Amino acid sequence: MKKSTRLFKIKAVVLVGVALSMAGCATTNKYDSRDPWEGWNRGVQSFNDGLDDYFMKPIAKGYQRVTPDFVDRGVTNFFNNVDDIGVVLNDLLQFKFSQTGQDTGRFLINTTAGLGGFVDVASALELHKHDEDLDQTLGVWGVPSGPYLVMPLIGPSTPRGVLGKAGDSAANPLNWVNPAAIPYGTGTLKTIDTRADLLSATKIVDQASVDRYEFIRNAYFQDRNYKIHDGNVPAEDDELEKEMDELEHLDVKQPVKPK
Repeated sequence: MKKSTRLFKIKAVVLVGVALSMAGCATTNKYDSRDPWEGWNRGVQSFNDGLDDYFMKPIAKGYQRVTPDFVDRGVTNFFNNVDDIGVVLNDLLQFKFSQTGQDTGRFLINTTAGLGGFVDVASALELHKHDEDLDQTLGVWGVPSGPYLVMPLIGPSTPRGVLGKAGDSAANPLNWVNPAAIPYGTGTLKTIDTRADLLSATKIVDQASVDRYEFIRNAYFQDRNYKIHDGNVPAEDDELEKEMDELEHLDVKQPVKPK
C-alpha cells in the first residue's frame, strides 16, 4: 500500500527505535497493561540511547556525508529488493494472492531491469512496495503480541515481534551466504544505511512528546496494528492520534548532505 504522510512519520519513529532507539529515560506514573516490564524496558532503552548517540549516529552522519545521493539510494533499493523475498513469503502465508503476484513481479523486475535491485524500476511502473513481515503474519493468524519488550540493539518489540524478526532473518538469503563475513558485512551496511536515512526522525522524536519512551511505545503498537489490519483498524489510541496530528505541523526537514 502507498504510505501516507502520517504513516511515514509513525514508521520513521518506530524504525529509529528498531535501529537503536534514542528515547530518554523519563519517568511516568501511568501504568500501561501492555508494558508490565517498563522498568527493564526503560533501562534497555537508555543503554540503546547511549550506543546510538556515541556510536551509530556519528557513523550514520559520516556515511551520509561521504556517500553520493545516487549510491545511497541504490544501497537502500538493493536491501529493499532483498526484503521483498520475505514480503512475498508473508503475502502467501496471509493468503494475499493478488498482492503476492504484484510483489513477485516487483522483485523480478527490479532484480533484472533494476540491475540487481539497485534501481527501483518497479515503482516507476506503479508496482509499489508493500510492507509485510512474519510478526504481521502471526498477528493475522491471531497470535497475541505479548507485552512490550525493548531489546538491546534491536529496540521496541514484543515476544511475537522477536519471533517474527528471527523468522524474517532466516528467510533472508544474504544470511545464508558463505563466507560468514558477507552476511555480517551486508547486515552492518544495511543498519548504517537505515540509520542514515532516518536521521531526521531524531528531530521528530525530540519534538513529539515530553515522555519519549511512552511516545515510541505507543507509536510501535499503532504501527503494528495499522499494518496487521492493512490500515483498516479503528482509532484505539486517542492520545497518540493527537500527537500524530501535532507532528503534521512540526518543521522537520530531511537532512541535507554537505557539499
